[in-house]
Amino acid sequence: MTYRTLYWLTALLPPIIIGGFEFIRHDFLLPYLSMEDGNVYITILTLVLSFLFANWMFRTIERMNARLVEEQARRAVYEERERLARELHDGIAQSLFFLNVKLKQGHLDDARIAVSAIDNHVRQAIFNLRSLPEEGSLEQRLENWLAQWSALSGVDIVHEIQVSDNFFSPAQEVQVFGIIQEAFANIRKHSQARHAWISLVTQDSRSWMLTIEDDGIGISPDSKRSKKYGLSMMRERARQLDAILEIKQREGGGTLISLISQKGGENR
Repeated sequence: MTYRTLYWLTALLPPIIIGGFEFIRHDFLLPYLSMEDGNVYITILTLVLSFLFANWMFRTIERMNARLVEEQARRAVYEERERLARELHDGIAQSLFFLNVKLKQGHLDDARIAVSAIDNHVRQAIFNLRSLPEEGSLEQRLENWLAQWSALSGVDIVHEIQVSDNFFSPAQEVQVFGIIQEAFANIRKHSQARHAWISLVTQDSRSWMLTIEDDGIGISPDSKRSKKYGLSMMRERARQLDAILEIKQREGGGTLISLISQKGGENR
């Protein structure tokens, strides 16, 4: 059943019931039913039918919303898998091409570097895929993921994660997690950083902020304006979260990524 059907049922059912009862009463029941008794009966009938209809309607809406949330979460997971597949494909394809060129040229040291890069791409992709289905709250999953990422990359992480329970919907959690994964993938691949910082804080019931920093070489203006797949995905995820994404040079060196939303987490 669609929302349009519920709309028309809500608009038409009460006047049909009340009008139908009044028509039957005046045409067929008037000799047997006084006006006073009829008014009492129509009030009771309207109350009972309105309660039953409202109970049925809200249960229907609740089921529809549950299916919608489940579908959004499933779609977000599919998009995350697509992102990982694209990242894995692009990274390995470039490294294999470089490896092939260096082997033909007989540059074995450069070929070893390419093999190491392929190994890192595969390890990172497997790591990201394994991190998706973990159970627990978003805070717990992020802390576990960050600890494993730090061990894999060798970059020290300082984190502050304070997320209220059920603040984000399941679909929104996937989007937030995806932005964090993409940001830290860029830190590992491009920044040459030794330290990274992340803060995810729900400031009240209506706003939240995510900041990610590193002390690497920073990001160039051309990279910020580029249409690279990873940055495009981050911008699209931010749009779906109704959040403002900003990427800029960090004071003291490195990159600062901030994501700010004043519209709350899960739609209420």
